[in-house]
Amino acid sequence: MAKQTWTLIDTTNGVYVDTQSISAADAEDAPGDFSITKRRLQGGLSDGVDVVQVDNGSTQFTILPTRGMGLWKAVCGEVELGWKSPARGPVNPAFVPLWEPSGLGWLAGFDELIVRCGLESNGAAEFNENGSLRYPLHGKIANTPAHKVEVAVDAASGEISVTGVVHEARLFFNKLQLTTTYTTKIGQPGFTVTDTVTNLWAEPSELELLYHINFGVPLLGPGAKAVLPVAKMAPRDAVAVGNLSEWDTYGPESPGTPEAAFFFDLAADAQGNTQTLLKSAGGNRGVSLAFNKNQLPCFTLWKNRQAATDGYVTGFEPAINFPNAKSVEKRAGRVVTLAPGESRSFEIELTAHGNAESVARAEQAVEALQKAVAPEILEKPNPEWSA
Repeated sequence: MAKQTWTLIDTTNGVYVDTQSISAADAEDAPGDFSITKRRLQGGLSDGVDVVQVDNGSTQFTILPTRGMGLWKAVCGEVELGWKSPARGPVNPAFVPLWEPSGLGWLAGFDELIVRCGLESNGAAEFNENGSLRYPLHGKIANTPAHKVEVAVDAASGEISVTGVVHEARLFFNKLQLTTTYTTKIGQPGFTVTDTVTNLWAEPSELELLYHINFGVPLLGPGAKAVLPVAKMAPRDAVAVGNLSEWDTYGPESPGTPEAAFFFDLAADAQGNTQTLLKSAGGNRGVSLAFNKNQLPCFTLWKNRQAATDGYVTGFEPAINFPNAKSVEKRAGRVVTLAPGESRSFEIELTAHGNAESVARAEQAVEALQKAVAPEILEKPNPEWSA
């Protein structure tokens, strides 16, 4: 049977589907059971948030069109992915004070498994000379609703996809379009994220993009490890210097302990492909991220060591730049300029590991990349990477 497509949101043509359920009964000859459910949340800070829930029979994940096509949580077999944020979400962007004077209002809506930081800026908040806010923390795209969302099912291949289009644009400034597609196959223990950013402006546009991919309990806990193929690593700041000896290992919840972050140039194969792994303390659960360094050359490991109620979480963050203030990244030449009509695409594959054998295979894949290069570990911040 041919590929079938359902339009859930299309503001240009006045299409908005409040609720819809799609299953194997709607896709003749689908090679297994699946379901896709569109609904709108009501009440509290989630009031008005559209969600699209996908269940491929092995993996369930929840996409948030209202929040820039972020991904809220996922369950792959017995592996739970996501974290417990102090922000009770998913939070409608209407309740996120993005432009509050501190520049940190973005944090009021931060609770996703995958949240994009960008597109005009993606790092620390930056201020004008008069003290007014120029760029808020992590940018605007995560708090910008999609104006078009489609679901497709290819019964022949068993592929399910959800595609959304988000515009970050205003008069006299950048006009960027994000087209994002989540793809999975029936029975697959994970999914792929494919993004294309296009400059709609008749002038050059600047682009920063970072994927803030966040994992908390139960996968994260004392003894869990980040397994990365390191070509070069440096602590971001003095706090990270103090955690350098255990940068790849997670300790217990530690209320009052500041966050620590480490910047990386990861090892990759000849085509630029690289892979990272977070494995549980027992080594029987894990999650891998695979991506290409030609698309996403920078990587940040973020460790928030607070109590679980305050956001005990780690971030695996592939990006086109490091999350410093935009002026820092621009001086370093890491801000991308897109010509009029130019596009850039990015792909990340997330795979969950539900047993020790799967985790071991993923770890061996990282180790194979590491064997090609001796890791260079800097004992203090790299002035080429840090502010």
